[in-house]
Amino acid sequence: MTSYRFMQATFLLFAVALAGCTHATPAASTESDALYVARDVIGDGVFSAGIEGPAFGPDGALYAVSFGRDGTIGRVTFDARGDATAALFTTLPAGSTGNGIRFGADGSMYIADYSGHHVLRIAPGSHDATVFARMPQANQPNDIALAPDGTLYASDPKWSDNTGQLWRIDRHGAPHLLEAGMGTTNGVEVSPDGKRLYVNESVQRNVWAYDIQADGSVSNKRLLIAFDDHGMDGMRTDVKGNLYIARYGAGMVAVVSPDGALVREVKLKGQKPTNVAFGGPDGRTVFVTLQDRGAIEAFRAEHPGREAGL
Repeated sequence: MTSYRFMQATFLLFAVALAGCTHATPAASTESDALYVARDVIGDGVFSAGIEGPAFGPDGALYAVSFGRDGTIGRVTFDARGDATAALFTTLPAGSTGNGIRFGADGSMYIADYSGHHVLRIAPGSHDATVFARMPQANQPNDIALAPDGTLYASDPKWSDNTGQLWRIDRHGAPHLLEAGMGTTNGVEVSPDGKRLYVNESVQRNVWAYDIQADGSVSNKRLLIAFDDHGMDGMRTDVKGNLYIARYGAGMVAVVSPDGALVREVKLKGQKPTNVAFGGPDGRTVFVTLQDRGAIEAFRAEHPGREAGL
C-alpha cells in the first residue's frame, strides 16, 4: 500500500542517523516453538513509514524497502542465535520508490517501482537496479507475485478514486493488462501449484481468486472472501495454499484457507502491517513489515511458505 497508507499514517518520530549503519535486536528466540505469537525482529524506526515488500533472497537474508528513508532497500541478516541486524543494501535510481519485492529462481530481485511506473530488476551479485518492465500506463505498480513459470503479476491501485488494475508481466518484461476497473488492487499472490491467482482490494475489502491459464492469462474470477472492516495489504501463501493477509489497521494477519474460510487471526504488536513473507531455516517463520512502527515482527506458522525454498 502506498498513498493510502501515507495519508493515514502518523509518521514515525525515529529516523536512521546514518544510511548504511546496522541495527541489531536484543537476543531473540527466532525459532520459538510457540505458534502464531508475534515478536520483534527489527525494532521501531529502523525503516521508514514506507516499509514494504519483505522477501527472502537465496542468500538467506530478508529484504525490505525503505531502510531509513524511501527509495532504498534494506537487508536483514541473522546470526547463529537468530538475532537480526539490518543494513542498507542499495539505493534505487532517482525517481524510483520500491514497494513489493520478489526473487526469481535465478536469484534476480524484482521490485515494484510505484513512482517510476516500472518493475525493476537487480541481477544476482549486483546492487544496481535496472528497468525490467516499463509500465507508463500503470497508476503505480504496488505489489507483485511470481508464478512458478517466472511470470510476474502486479497490482496497480489508483488511490485518488479507489480504483485499480491488474497486470501480467511476461518473462521478457512485457506488460499485459489483465483487468481494469477494479477496486484498489493491492496484495497479489499465486497458489503453490501455480494454477490460481489471488488479488485483494484494500478499500473494498474483497479477495478475488482467478484461474491461471497456460498462457498466463486469467479466467473464472470469483470472490474468495470479504471483510467487514479495516484494510488489506500484501499477502503470501503457504505450501497448503492458505493465504496470509496483512490486515492494515486491524493489527493482525488473517489466515484464509483455499476455499475462503477464515482459519485464524494472528495478533501483532503494531496496527498497520503492510506485507508478509515466509522464511527462516525451515520456512515456517512469517515476517511482517509494520508501517506505524517502521519495524519488522515475526511469528511461527504450522506450514512453510510456498517460496521458502528459494
